[in-house]
Amino acid sequence: MECHDIPIISCLSENIKKIKEISGNSSDVLINEFTTGGIKCALVCCEGMFSTAVMCELVLEPIVEIPQKKDSHELFNHIRKYMLLSSDRPTADNYEMLFRLLHSGFAVLIADNINYALAFGIQGYASRSIQEPSGESNIMGSREGFVETVRTNMSLVRRRLKTPELVMEIIQKGEKSCTDLCICYMKDRVPKKLVSDIRNSLDSIKLESILSTGYVRPFLERDGFQLFNPTGTTERPDVLCSKLIEGRVGILIDGIPFAITIPKLFCESFQTLDDYAFKPYYSTFIRWIKYAAFLIASLLPAVYAAIVMYHPELLNSTMLMLLVEAEKDAPLSITAETLFVLIMYEIIREAGLRFPKTVGGAVSIVSGLIIGDAAVKSGFVSTPLLTVSALAVMSGFVIPELNQQITVLRFAFLVAGSIFGLFGISLLGCAVLTNICAEENYGFPFTAPISPFSSSGMGDTAVRSDIKKMQSRGFTVEEYHE
Repeated sequence: MECHDIPIISCLSENIKKIKEISGNSSDVLINEFTTGGIKCALVCCEGMFSTAVMCELVLEPIVEIPQKKDSHELFNHIRKYMLLSSDRPTADNYEMLFRLLHSGFAVLIADNINYALAFGIQGYASRSIQEPSGESNIMGSREGFVETVRTNMSLVRRRLKTPELVMEIIQKGEKSCTDLCICYMKDRVPKKLVSDIRNSLDSIKLESILSTGYVRPFLERDGFQLFNPTGTTERPDVLCSKLIEGRVGILIDGIPFAITIPKLFCESFQTLDDYAFKPYYSTFIRWIKYAAFLIASLLPAVYAAIVMYHPELLNSTMLMLLVEAEKDAPLSITAETLFVLIMYEIIREAGLRFPKTVGGAVSIVSGLIIGDAAVKSGFVSTPLLTVSALAVMSGFVIPELNQQITVLRFAFLVAGSIFGLFGISLLGCAVLTNICAEENYGFPFTAPISPFSSSGMGDTAVRSDIKKMQSRGFTVEEYHE
């Protein structure tokens, strides 16, 4: 039953009846009637969402010991003015707010002859403990990652930025889920218009539920085809803090161990926290390795197919004879072979992700035996082609954040190279580059600081400058705002 803007009934018995009606007599809605101060009351809570020990010690015991009061208003005024009970004590004057608090782990106190309710924050539902992030590993950084509880994630950020300049605003989105979204930003660093625009974008969300970052990110991105995501995600609180200091906005979503960062720049996909723990020369070397790995992962199979089919003159005689010898007995064309190997890899990868972990090792064994050994020995796939495909796939592992884009580009470039040769690869490369350069989010170019060029930004893009130099530049993304 819908409960939008229905005011709370002052009669206790009718109030309890209404709560049961709205909840459909749900078994997890617990209603405990009692009398305190001579007033009939009821404490409503949701099973599994609160801490029983905290409720008994901090709420029930103090409330039942309240002396005689003349009416419910005096009772509630006494509780609000002279009893702490919990640090979070909102009130509800309608059933929509009452159930939102109830389903968030609050204990709700209602009384006879009063048309509002008191709520006490005694949350104690089970949650995953703070663990090392699984997708953003590091060598010399923190081992803490975000969890599913938004207020725990807020505390992880606050512990690292102990400044009143850090602002956290909680809003609720999702008509059915009423999911908490926390907007985080440094008020002295972030452009005011950026925060305002993001709030307006979030206000356009009319979803019934929010169950992943993918429910929110499309509302924070402009319409039209964008190959790369202009919003980023991270499961590390230290990474989010570094983004906030640069003037970005972060969004934490209750139930999701990832934070959304806005805006995102293309160069950030090649940066990790360890870059700032190593020597600058080594960090610069690793960063260029990642740039090269991106090109290899996207282009290598396509370039191999294009050269073998259309441009064999680019190979020396020894290399050409090796490829001819390897491919002469293969039953399929170069294009079909490459597509077969890459599609089989995607199937194996997806199986490894979705298969139960207890038997996940079987996927690696079967895939290694079938593709790595049997396919080559049978002559179904040539050894050079398998080597090229494996190198491209391994290179994609270096930039896991761009895995989706690399996978699609790998197939797109392969088709273009198989049909038009190196000219097709060049033509598609220009189209991809144009799409990347055209991307922007809230006025921030996706390709900054390369385009538009910024010499100060290149100190953490083309190379990784010394920390002593970086601390004096006072960088914020507002420098890139168009």
